[in-house]
Amino acid sequence: MSNAARPAETSGEPWERLSDHPANPSQLGRPAFLMNPPFSYSCEVANNVWMEDLTDEERTPDAQRAFVQFFDLYNYVASEALVTLLPTPRTTGLQDLVFTANLGIVLEHTEDRNTVVVSRFTSPPRQAETPVGRDFFRAMGYDTHIPQARFEGEAELKYLRGNVYVGGYGQRSDAEAYTWMERTFDMQVVKLRMTDPRMYHLDCTVFPLTPEQTLVCTSLYDQAEIRELEKHTEIIDVDEDDAYTGICNSVRLNNVILNSSHIHDLKAGTEEYDSEVRKNRRLEDVASRLAFEVSYFNLSEYHKGGALLSCMMMHLNRFSYAFPLL
Repeated sequence: MSNAARPAETSGEPWERLSDHPANPSQLGRPAFLMNPPFSYSCEVANNVWMEDLTDEERTPDAQRAFVQFFDLYNYVASEALVTLLPTPRTTGLQDLVFTANLGIVLEHTEDRNTVVVSRFTSPPRQAETPVGRDFFRAMGYDTHIPQARFEGEAELKYLRGNVYVGGYGQRSDAEAYTWMERTFDMQVVKLRMTDPRMYHLDCTVFPLTPEQTLVCTSLYDQAEIRELEKHTEIIDVDEDDAYTGICNSVRLNNVILNSSHIHDLKAGTEEYDSEVRKNRRLEDVASRLAFEVSYFNLSEYHKGGALLSCMMMHLNRFSYAFPLL
């Protein structure tokens, strides 16, 4: 019997509950993600401060290079996980659909992982994505919900363990969305107010490494909220410079941490090069202490949209977190 179809022998954490006949990718006994090829990707509307720092010419992506970079990441992930590809509808203006982490979240603690909360976007260019996500997940057989308050998906809401999540609010998402989720789905959300305009989604500052340990840029948050988070996870603090260069914009795939780095495009000795080196070394130090490896991907064409690696992958389950480390 394959690993994907082996029934659970225990009834502990959600990733231990497997199905003989998975109804959707979330129920597989191996990692599963949602990605979207960049058919509609553009940077026409500057809808974050990173994009506003660039001229129209500087932020125009090279479409061919964007596809090459996408498939470098896709091919690596697909060698270890199921990658479901979100179709790109013939709807104009879906410039950010490639960033599937914002499309919604599969609630890991729910029965059979069959519940999806689809995003209600703040950013005008992204608001047309809500019906795309709703229709896609409904067609896949998921129990699909859309909050009344603003919410921008997994990039804003990170699963810790049990029924506990950490959610960012104040810029692109509302705390009321998490209150509704707590009431509706029997979950607890540790809420972190986000105030730095360059760190406008939670995945810029929070990255769960294991069910017990989480990278957090604590200096960007109210310390009372950080103390509440410490009740649920061991915090590994990272500084603001490393957060700005994307140390938390990572994804775990079994025992490998995936991170975006365009260091080979940079000139040695420049400030940007030195910042990228520091971030990479810091991530590698953390990884080595916890028995992880690190793989880097050049996603420079997506930097033009103000995005990094974690933006491009939506977890359909979190079986990577069941992978045994030394």
